[in-house]
Amino acid sequence: MSSSKKSKAPQLSDQEVQQTYSRLQGDLQNLASKIGELEQEAEEHVLVLSTLNEALAEEPDRKCFRLIGGVLVERTVQDVVPALQTNRDGIRKVIASLTEQYKAKEGDFEKFKGEYNIRPAGKV
Repeated sequence: MSSSKKSKAPQLSDQEVQQTYSRLQGDLQNLASKIGELEQEAEEHVLVLSTLNEALAEEPDRKCFRLIGGVLVERTVQDVVPALQTNRDGIRKVIASLTEQYKAKEGDFEKFKGEYNIRPAGKV
């Protein structure tokens, strides 16, 4: 009787447990990959902004080129800097959101591993 109260997890077959484990693990890897990708993009934005801020201080009407949707457009530094700052801030918000999702998924994954007593093969 106490075992039925303790075990809230639905009974899954071994194959279903393995599929769920693989899916959760894949989801975590995909999120981590996307976070890394976006962090690299944010870092590129910071690098470009640091260069353009120097130009903005010295020569705000200096022309620069920006790739928008696969089209190279000519703008001035003073036009481009605010747009890049907005993009960088947006990327940072997405990174924060994905990081929260990752932590929640990781919690679900750990809970799943605990419910089904799953341990890595080397740690018995």
